[in-house]
Amino acid sequence: MPELDAVTELRVFPRTWGAEYVAAGEVRFRLWAPGQKKVWLRLNGEDTEMTRSPEGWFELLATGVVPGTEYSYLLANGMIVPDPASRGQKQDVNGPSLVIDPTSYAWQHPDWKGRPWEEAVIYELHIGTFTKEGTFRAAIDKLPYLADLGITMIEVMPVAHFGGHRGWGYDGALLYAPHAAYGPPEDFKAFVDAAHGHGLMVVLDIVLNHFGPEGNYLPMLAPSFFHKERITPWGAAIAYDIDPVRRYIVENPLYWLEEFHLDGLRFDAVDVIEDPSEKPVLIEIAERIRAEITDRPIHLTTEDNRNVTFLHPRDGDGNAPLFTAEWNDDFHNAVHVLATGETHAYYEDFATDPEKLAARALTEGFAYQGEISPRKGKVRGVKSIDQPPVAFVDFIQNHDQVGNRAQGERLLVLAGAYKTKVLFAALLLSPHIPLLFMGEEYGETNPFLFFTDFHGDLATAVRDGRRKEFEGHAGHGDDTLVPDPNARQTFDFSTLDWNKLNSADGRDWLEFTGKLLELRRQYIVPLLPSAHGRSGKVLKTEKGFLAVTWTFPKGTLSMAINIGEAPQTLPGQSGKVIFSWPEQAEDLPPNSIVVSFAPAGDTA
Repeated sequence: MPELDAVTELRVFPRTWGAEYVAAGEVRFRLWAPGQKKVWLRLNGEDTEMTRSPEGWFELLATGVVPGTEYSYLLANGMIVPDPASRGQKQDVNGPSLVIDPTSYAWQHPDWKGRPWEEAVIYELHIGTFTKEGTFRAAIDKLPYLADLGITMIEVMPVAHFGGHRGWGYDGALLYAPHAAYGPPEDFKAFVDAAHGHGLMVVLDIVLNHFGPEGNYLPMLAPSFFHKERITPWGAAIAYDIDPVRRYIVENPLYWLEEFHLDGLRFDAVDVIEDPSEKPVLIEIAERIRAEITDRPIHLTTEDNRNVTFLHPRDGDGNAPLFTAEWNDDFHNAVHVLATGETHAYYEDFATDPEKLAARALTEGFAYQGEISPRKGKVRGVKSIDQPPVAFVDFIQNHDQVGNRAQGERLLVLAGAYKTKVLFAALLLSPHIPLLFMGEEYGETNPFLFFTDFHGDLATAVRDGRRKEFEGHAGHGDDTLVPDPNARQTFDFSTLDWNKLNSADGRDWLEFTGKLLELRRQYIVPLLPSAHGRSGKVLKTEKGFLAVTWTFPKGTLSMAINIGEAPQTLPGQSGKVIFSWPEQAEDLPPNSIVVSFAPAGDTA
């Protein structure tokens, strides 16, 4: 390890929690545990009592510590626990933590400067099921394939350490430690580094709204970490207004971005982050990221079912000073109802006139902008017409919308190839930012199921809860049809079948995807840097049909799709047809799409 004179040589902004190198061989261990009177650091097989402050901070400076050293915290009752801010685990979420040297990885592409948001074509993947091996290193081998196809951004589902070996990642307990089953922290850095070498951005999905049910020792160490009087779907709410808690949460996104050279983050379910502070924690996170990482563009997206825009303002130049974009569930839900006819659960809000709702989502952002939700009987959303198209991340399937079905069916299985191809083309050729779910590009039909690796009473609770969740859902009346999340085969069934690339269907889908992405690069992306709000207009909607247009400073883009049963008259579209499938006709036949483009000033 090189000689180090100060903390600043190791980190741009040192962390408050955890094990930090402060000089060569010197590590400061710091833990907030106001619920404990005494805590010992177990390091190299020796226990040393830590110094406690009146506020409940325990601290100890140790010398001669080499990277990879195991450590744990010993409590007065004899329990041994990992570091809640562990940067790496030896094995599982309950075992020893590892001292991590942030300077140990030799970056091959340290001068990577990222790519602009307008170029983003997002590919969401789950490390554990993306390859047969399910590791960061194995995923590296697929990067040239994604780059050659035209993908520009990889979005990795959460990797923060969770209980067991298998899981989606949304129940992380150690929010600073990459999941050991995927590989050590250096392997995740190697994955990001290799992606940059292929011109690919990498963003990480992070969860700051709750902790998982296994491996979370914070309620015992620091009971005030949570507000017991405020309940979320996952239990007591995090106390974001308590200073040590806020530091843990605010520093976490900065850690992932700085330490792993990520290009951005996706923030899961921010609508359940309730913070009574004068400055909401999400605003502080975004402001700090913007202020402290200025050497490359950082892209921040949110998942928020409230349909709000206050987290995504634009300045006079169209820049996003806080969060970059919002996942647009409205678009997905509307086109899903349009394609499948399903109206159960959250699809109920889109049961009436899904064509109009889909068209509004395409042209204005949200489908619900202050209207009453039929499902909940409450006002949902705010006006989004002033948002630019790039403020919305659209998808026709993702981990949630596939995996939160009892059988994990993909849209291709539910709606068939023709309808799916029409919607897929609409996704990739609209001016919104598109997101593909892994395997979608080659027509994967393997399911993506909900899987965990819990045991005992927790496994029973998860299994029973999963089955109860689908009571009343269309097609899921018999709870025996719901796969056991803890069964190994549930995980195995969800792994991508890369052999399908060698099939006729796989090659056809891949060629279709590549053609669309090349058209997006050629025609759509150049429009986006100058695209502002109020650019979209609905031309016509009928049963199973919609036609929309967008007018930008650099030209006009028009799109008509028909997945209904009857042919539809194609509205007048200016410019030349840049894409039609399966063929262009005067009328638009069932299961077809036409996209046209007219450069600014072209009246032909």
